[in-house]
Amino acid sequence: MKAILALEDGTIFNGESFGIEGEVLGEIVFNTGMTGYQEVLTDPSYCGQVVTMTYPLIGNYGVNIDDLESAKPHVKGFVVRELCDNPSNWRSVETLNEYLKRNNIIGIQGIDTRALTRILRDKGTMKCIITTELDFCFDEKIDEIKAYQIKDPVACVTTNEVVHYKGDGYKIALLDLGIKKNIVRSLLKRDCDVYVFPSNAKVEEIHAINPDGIMLSNGPGDPKDCIKEIGTIKELFGKKPIFGICLGHQLTALANGANTEKLKFGHRGCNHPVKDVVKDMTYITSQNHGYTIVEESIDKSRMEVSHRNMNDGTIEGIKYKDVPVFTVQFHPEASPGPTDTGYLFDEFLEMIKKHKSDFEGDNSNEDHGNNKK
Repeated sequence: MKAILALEDGTIFNGESFGIEGEVLGEIVFNTGMTGYQEVLTDPSYCGQVVTMTYPLIGNYGVNIDDLESAKPHVKGFVVRELCDNPSNWRSVETLNEYLKRNNIIGIQGIDTRALTRILRDKGTMKCIITTELDFCFDEKIDEIKAYQIKDPVACVTTNEVVHYKGDGYKIALLDLGIKKNIVRSLLKRDCDVYVFPSNAKVEEIHAINPDGIMLSNGPGDPKDCIKEIGTIKELFGKKPIFGICLGHQLTALANGANTEKLKFGHRGCNHPVKDVVKDMTYITSQNHGYTIVEESIDKSRMEVSHRNMNDGTIEGIKYKDVPVFTVQFHPEASPGPTDTGYLFDEFLEMIKKHKSDFEGDNSNEDHGNNKK
């Protein structure tokens, strides 16, 4: 069936629908990854957004049961140049078209995604509509398109209850702001005992498990809207070692008096270069965010930039000088993307080990095997 993608600036693309038929509003963004569309679809950070893949052929390896980053897709819509309906991969259990239909997601193919991406790069992220309605009239829909807002996205994607993933190592309290499964996998791989808490968990509930360290996950939306979560981080800050990723990175900065601002078109993909200032090395990273920390707003007496984006110079990591806390804007757990920065999980566990040794009399001469209590 014919489908239309209309941007709020009046640009209209004509294509063909896949997934379900109907109509959907969203904020349209682009992802520069050549692979990983399944992980993109199931990344909670895309809640409320229509995602455009810049790579021209999507769906060629189908959909499998292993690469999901959450239980379901969170995108509002999916835009591709060419959809492959005959995937070839031994793990594939269904086509991308079948997967989107099963999860009630609308898609559009057959449009010039390079032209669309250039528009978004030049004019910035916009709101849009995808529709298969034959009588679509842009003038009748423009007010509705411009009025679209992503409402309470963190509350939409967080867990409803505490989930425990048992391990034999350090006990980690993981605040779920829109968590990707590979963050949990990365901790379990290092023998951690992981408790995943809802974003609205009370500080007393987190302290009740007596965690060795606290992780703050990625997540969707404007960080300034997360008033409750910022308050929680303020109360947790300085009590235990903390490692924040993406939205967790931004909220930690806001909890310490810094400011954030929206990027023109964001960073989304698995090929973004980031320099580790301390190691003086540049890594290729996986990213998915539309906001950044304003550098002029950070308290340089307490905070120092540890990582920097090599494309636009924005802050990609902050280390806090007076407490065992560090955060990064990119995704060290990748999925999709390179695993070069997975070392940050090891540094987090080393920070926990040092903190326990320094402040809790943790029998520092005992062999911890890098991650044993």
